[in-house]
Amino acid sequence: MNDECRDELASGAAKAKPWSPEARETDPLEALLADGGTFACLNEVDLFADLSAAEIREMDMMAPAKLFRRGELLYSQAQPVKALFILKTGRVRVFRVAEDGKALTMAILEPGAVFGEMVLVGQRMYDSYAEAIEDSMVCHLGVEDVERFLLSDPRIAVRISRLLGERVAELEGRLSDLALRPLPARVASTLLGMAQWPSSARFGRAPTIRLTHEQVAGLLGATREATSKILSDFASRGLIRQGRGRITLIDPVRLRAIARGTA
Repeated sequence: MNDECRDELASGAAKAKPWSPEARETDPLEALLADGGTFACLNEVDLFADLSAAEIREMDMMAPAKLFRRGELLYSQAQPVKALFILKTGRVRVFRVAEDGKALTMAILEPGAVFGEMVLVGQRMYDSYAEAIEDSMVCHLGVEDVERFLLSDPRIAVRISRLLGERVAELEGRLSDLALRPLPARVASTLLGMAQWPSSARFGRAPTIRLTHEQVAGLLGATREATSKILSDFASRGLIRQGRGRITLIDPVRLRAIARGTA
């Protein structure tokens, strides 16, 4: 190799160091926030499905977006925030903490979820926490905007009633499971329920749930050790396949049979 080629390669290497901070790619979530306000929060949110495109654009202007990094709290008992949150990307865990320090996961929220300190979403924040379990883009509406623009609109009111009914039914089902069903049945039922999320099954593949053993245990109100033991048993029987932070459902039919068990 001649001296001219060596100089050219050395110059190129000096300009492009993939490990250097200035050469890193822009975070796509941060890029959305920096895009001059074109980020739309309300698109594809079921609660606002009956609004026109113009109405959604108008409401989007009232719903600023914020990026929460993995592990960051959106709100807590110490830092309550009175707002209606709309999850655009990522996932959020809503949980409560008992006096003994044990955390009980109330819900794992997927994109499109609406939650916060509002009677209309069937949830209070004064005794709960919300944590981003992966980098998440979240929009929020203030209390006054919610009362003025949402509660007064009959199109949205109908969907609010439906949402409240679904949440009450889900809560009743979880309470029934805790009281009457053994842990293996509750684990199977929870896995099957999470497999219905839009992000779980893609392109005809077996549904994959992106949760750790600890997160599944939090949903069940069980210990991580007991939950891991049952998941390992399911895996050895060919019902599921486990990966790092992922659980793939291999045999939903047999899981449904276990989920129906009461003894």
